[in-house]
Formats: sequence, structure tokens, C-alpha cells
Amino acid sequence: MARTIRAGCLVATAAVFIMALLPQPAGAAQDETVNAFVVWQGAGQAMRTGTDETSFIATIGGTVYIMTDQGPVDAGQMICPAMLHINGKDRSQSATGSCAITARDGAQMFADLKCTGVFLVGCSGDFTLTGGTTHFAGITGGGRFTMRSNTRQITGSTDKTVNATASGILFWPALHYKIP
Repeated sequence: MARTIRAGCLVATAAVFIMALLPQPAGAAQDETVNAFVVWQGAGQAMRTGTDETSFIATIGGTVYIMTDQGPVDAGQMICPAMLHINGKDRSQSATGSCAITARDGAQMFADLKCTGVFLVGCSGDFTLTGGTTHFAGITGGGRFTMRSNTRQITGSTDKTVNATASGILFWPALHYKIP
């Protein structure tokens, strides 16, 4: 019986997230909070932009997963052009970016992110949903996120810039959204 109840909960939870990615009939409003994450990869260039500042301009992207009681469910792809500023004296960092999350049917939602943290440790801040297309039109919401980078590789440099790649994870413990 417990196995049947758990299976029913998994089906119900998965159905909610799948429905969020499908076109909705007029008047089918949604108001949800999810636990989600992206395992990302990025590439860009770093350059000195101040006496004690280095900036890294990159594009990061990866698969978005929604956590369920039975594990992660693939919810689409995210891509974000972003800029990271690193203070050379105290190793503090701040970042901003704009993101597009694309569902399997091509519908998109858009967001801005801002965070602060410590270089080579991570960055925490706000992720704000700013709009969307088709069944995500009018989406609002957002939540706190944390971003970690676990690998970095220098791929080339000039006198003024360094090409680099990185990968890591970005996670939202409680990403809230409303679709009218």
C-alpha cells in the first residue's frame, strides 16, 4: 500500500511539472514553488577592468532539473550571458546575468540574476523571472539561488585577456513562479 501511495505521489508531482511545460488553456493559472538546479558549463574571457578588479564575461548553460520525491526531472535548457567582477584585494565577487529557459516545446521564460560571494567559493543572490513566451507569457516570480563552480580551465591568453571554461551547479531551494 505504501508503495502504491508513493507511486501515486510521484505521478502527481511529475504531472504538475510536466503541465507547467505544456500549453495551458486560457484561465488555467498556476502558482507553484519548486526546488530546482542546473548543472552548467560556461566559456568566456577574463580581463583586468580596474586597479584591483578582474571581470569575466561568459555564457553559461545546461539542463534545468526540478526535484521531486523520486529524484530530478528534466524541465528544459537554460542559457545565460553573465558578467562576474572579482575584487583582487578581498576576493569578493559580484555577478549579473540574463537567462532564457527553454522548455521541450520551445516555450521560453526569461530571468535576471544578481549575486555576491567569494571568488572560487560561490555566489548567492536573487533570480527574478521577467516574462515568457506562449504558455509562459506573463510569468512572474523568482527566488534566492546559489551558484558554485567546481572546475576551471585556462584555454588561451593574450596580453589583455584570458580565455577560460568552467562548470558547476546553480540551485534554487525555493523557486516560486506565477503564470496568469
